[in-house]
Amino acid sequence: MIVLGRVSAPFGIQGWVKVHAFGSDQHALASMPRWWLGCDPDSSDGWRAADLEDSREQGGALIVRLEGIDDRTAAVALKGMYIGAPREALAEPAEDEFYWGDLIGLAVVTEQGEPLGMVEGLIESSAHDVLVVRETQDGSPAGKERLLPFVGKVIRQVDVAGGMIRVDWGADW
Repeated sequence: MIVLGRVSAPFGIQGWVKVHAFGSDQHALASMPRWWLGCDPDSSDGWRAADLEDSREQGGALIVRLEGIDDRTAAVALKGMYIGAPREALAEPAEDEFYWGDLIGLAVVTEQGEPLGMVEGLIESSAHDVLVVRETQDGSPAGKERLLPFVGKVIRQVDVAGGMIRVDWGADW
């Protein structure tokens, strides 16, 4: 499951919810007719399908109504749930784009070719996204965790097909 966003709050009394999209294009999320909702973004179990009935932008935020969510009480129950979709349900990203889920497990190396570990996750922060990189031993996560800012000055190349991210980061940092 590729996690695309999260339900942040109920909106009004008719079952609408405010959604926080994990990416720069919340309109892409609103264009998907079917969403999957789940409590644990790291689990492949417990996701349930939900059809999108309507969406609109309200003060820069994405507001949506899902089928079967008809009042505030039902909307409150969705607060904090993750929004996702199976990889095959998503459009192929443009050549210079990727889904966060595509980065999990990629090797991370410095510009000098020194291995730093593999991508274990991403953290969204108000300033910028953060890449969580864990040192590996024999291809398995082990050891030190590094948090790398996901910004152009640090992330120099993302090669999803090649299974690697090249970064401007010291191995001793």
